[in-house]
Order: sequence, then C-alpha cells, then structure tokens
Amino acid sequence: MLRVVLGLGGNLGDPATTLRGALAALAAEGRVARVSRLWRTRAIGPPQPAYLNAAAVVSWPRGPRELLARCRALEAAAGRERSREERWGPRALDLDLLLAEGLVCRGPLLELPHPRLHERRFALDPAAEVAPGWVHPLLGLTVRELLTRQRAREPDAILEVRNFEFSILNSQF
Repeated sequence: MLRVVLGLGGNLGDPATTLRGALAALAAEGRVARVSRLWRTRAIGPPQPAYLNAAAVVSWPRGPRELLARCRALEAAAGRERSREERWGPRALDLDLLLAEGLVCRGPLLELPHPRLHERRFALDPAAEVAPGWVHPLLGLTVRELLTRQRAREPDAILEVRNFEFSILNSQF
C-alpha cells in the first residue's frame, strides 16, 4: 500500500467544499488517515485571491502514477483545465503528491518528492501537521525541519489557520 502526503489547495468557488469532495472521492478508493487544518495562504504568481490549503496522509492501493491520474481526474471534474490555465494562476482544485513514504520518482509526469516542497510554506505547514517526522529522501530532513527553515524565508505566507471538518477519516478500504 502506497502512503503519500497529498497537498490540496484551491482559490476559486468554495475551496473548502471542493477540498472536502476531493478527499471523499479518494477515501472511496483508498484510505484517508490524517487531514490537516485548513490554511489560508498568500497566492504566488499573478494577482489572485488567497488560497485555502490542506494536507492529508493517504494510503493508496495502487502505484503513484495511478494516484496522480486520479488526482488529475478530480481536478478536471472541479473545472481545472491545465492546458488553458496560467502558470500559478487561480484554480478551483490543485492536488499535489508531496512526499511518498520511502519513494523517489523522477519522470516526465511525476516527481516525488515534489521538487519544490521544501520551498513552499503553503505545502509545508499543513504537511507538518500530518507527517512531521517523514523524511525528505533527497534532503535528509524531516518535514518539520524543512518547515523550520522555510519559515524564516516566508514569514508572511500564512494568513489564517482554521479547523477543517472532514468526517471520512480512517475510511474503510
């Protein structure tokens, strides 16, 4: 069983509801073991609304490429059209495989760990809630250690933190 820290985000429509729906869809096929609080973060890229971000530890019965394909399908169902969007632009749903337990993958469609995880507080803060001791296999640092380093570089990245109600935790598989 593949265990992954999944990053979730969105800034169009009702992001909290969209994130909840994506987690429910993944829980129907795998297991959602932990979910972070909901983080409101400054957007990077062109001018746009702030993002809502979260992270979840997901156990998936197939490989990482199949999980990526499922995430892309969920993004498309939420209205995301990758071929038409502006880089780092607004979106209803963004799902990123951030870190997979004991796995490094470098390919044209998938890179694990996420190549910019260590540079992004909007991913590190929620990930540190659900998997603080997971080790980045290329950098040799835990998620908590990566976050500590990045806080000094991005002190104003986080705008607000609030509880994220998600009731399908520890779903059956």
